[in-house]
Amino acid sequence: MEAAEMTTETLHNGLKLLQTDEFQKLGQDSVLLADFAAPRRFARVLDLGCGTGALALSIYRPDLKIAGLDIQPGAVELFRQSIALNGVEIDAKVGDLRQIRASFPHGSFDYAVCNPPYFPAGSGAEAPGAARATARCDREATIEEVAEALSFVLHDGGKCALVFRPERLWALLNALQRMRLTPKRLRFVHSSADKRPSAVLVECRKGSGDGMVVEPPFLCRGEDGTYSAEYRRIYGL
Repeated sequence: MEAAEMTTETLHNGLKLLQTDEFQKLGQDSVLLADFAAPRRFARVLDLGCGTGALALSIYRPDLKIAGLDIQPGAVELFRQSIALNGVEIDAKVGDLRQIRASFPHGSFDYAVCNPPYFPAGSGAEAPGAARATARCDREATIEEVAEALSFVLHDGGKCALVFRPERLWALLNALQRMRLTPKRLRFVHSSADKRPSAVLVECRKGSGDGMVVEPPFLCRGEDGTYSAEYRRIYGL
């Protein structure tokens, strides 16, 4: 079998992301989540289910101490190649988030980002290829298991940011709340103002009381059909 062709994506911060067709590639949801996430200076940050490292590399700042965890050895190896290519310090680990205790100590992170599998296994949304299906469907980790892992690695007061499908928002919020991850910021993503949202961005704080801000919707395109100013800023257009 021929090796998958490798391509290089230049991220908004100038870092390079190595990709192949074998694994899930950088998509709009990860780009928008990276912009939405707001880790404080010098924070310890985990990219949970990091895949090839698109999120971790997108949020990279020299002051952050970033780690990534993924169950797919091949994806993590590609991530490590990107880390070496960019000459940055990120700890990329192979591990199962369902056994998160084997990878990280309890409460060891200030912030976490996660682009979890959106669809239930067997829903018909699985992508071709086992690796890409793992990224899209929850046969390897349900949203409840993702929330449990996030709660374990965050200390009280720590935060996490996720992107998910609006039609499964209740499942996400319910899972987060059960793990003491209280939603504090929420933003819907729309292709245009007259379209239903295609994604929802959520930031939570562990152990916090009620009080969530629903931010103005993110619009990819304006009324004239051209990319919005915010979309152009994020993509550097």
